[in-house]
Amino acid sequence: MFDLSALGIGGGSLMMFGMLLVLLLTGMPLAFVTILVALIFALGWFGPMAVPIVTTRIYSFIMQYVFVSVPMFVLMASILDRSGIARDLFDAMRLVAGRIRGGVGVQTLLVAVVLAAMSGIIGGEIVLLGLLALPQMLRLGYDRKLAIGIVCAGGALGTMIPPSIVLIIFGLSANVSIGELFTASFLPGVMLAGFYAGYVLLVGFFQPHKAPVPEEVDTRPLAERLTLLRGLILPLLVVVFVLGSIYGGIASVTEASAIGVVGVMLSTVLRGEFSLRMMSDAALQTLRTCGMIVWIGVGATALIGVYNLMGGIHFIEQLLLGVSDNPLVVLLVMMLILVVLGMFLDWVGIALLTVPIFTPIVVELGYDPIWFGVLFSLNMQMSFLSPPFGPAAFYLKSVAPPDISLGTIFASLLPFIGLQLLALALVIAFPQIALWYR
Repeated sequence: MFDLSALGIGGGSLMMFGMLLVLLLTGMPLAFVTILVALIFALGWFGPMAVPIVTTRIYSFIMQYVFVSVPMFVLMASILDRSGIARDLFDAMRLVAGRIRGGVGVQTLLVAVVLAAMSGIIGGEIVLLGLLALPQMLRLGYDRKLAIGIVCAGGALGTMIPPSIVLIIFGLSANVSIGELFTASFLPGVMLAGFYAGYVLLVGFFQPHKAPVPEEVDTRPLAERLTLLRGLILPLLVVVFVLGSIYGGIASVTEASAIGVVGVMLSTVLRGEFSLRMMSDAALQTLRTCGMIVWIGVGATALIGVYNLMGGIHFIEQLLLGVSDNPLVVLLVMMLILVVLGMFLDWVGIALLTVPIFTPIVVELGYDPIWFGVLFSLNMQMSFLSPPFGPAAFYLKSVAPPDISLGTIFASLLPFIGLQLLALALVIAFPQIALWYR
């Protein structure tokens, strides 16, 4: 077999990156690409004896106890997709909107925050909001681009608001406390939601035709309208029990995820929506989602394991540290790399490929890895909206009216990407926004 070690770490890094790029362009799934490249370099660089080392690294990754929380939170989201909880939550939030200009948009964002705090998965949330909120805003005369941006940006808040799957995967990859990541990301997540809401209200104030006040008047008695608030009780109880048990030190993240699943299941039972068919469909969706995450995890872990044995992580570290003597410049270069990768790769692959490399560099620069986790999550939030492969646009396209094109959706997201960049800049400039609890 050809001895790849003769290339040296610089040439080997370029060849590895080139192989990844070429194979991805063929349409092969990222999981299989990373596994294939890892095997080629393990055999070509070290010989057959390196393969058991790679498999040991994979085993240690997937056997981490906290990994159990991932399917639990995905199952929560899958059950929510199939229940009427989101619909009732949206109806209850109509009391908040009132006759405020832009109020329905703000209401949609509030629903998005509660849904994010219940599931941590963005795909289902965007689809739910696309089915519930988008038709409502378009019917009321909202500007099409504003309505689309609200749904996609609000739905993507699941990357920041705990219990975020993005933060769980970061914690697993960086070997840091997931509970601390949840605590650190909460305030920046709420701040970002506040930016979105402020933008919607400002658009309504300066361009009233884009966010009109609902013309119809709710003629129902006050008592009847207040009964809508019952739709808030069960979702908020689930949020309180899940996040409260984590922040209160009562339960670990894994235990809290099980509490969340039980809470959502009980909610469907109390609402008379529980059925074996619903649970079966939710379980199958969970298996598909988690299967994708695990396979990408296996491939990325194998690739990073081989690259580490090659001395690649030390090579990248020296390369980045050589960019500038100023730690902030190095950090900004890492942020730029994440932004560019986010335009083309899935967040799971980005996390598992970059976090094991970047986190030691961040620590060497003197920065807090928990703070970096929040920055990473903000970057992944941008990746969900960024063209040409922003997943949020494709999720919404699947349920949007036929006359709304992908081009229109991506154009609608630009102001919200600007707000995400603002939030990222503020957290970089003022780390205490994330580390407020210390």
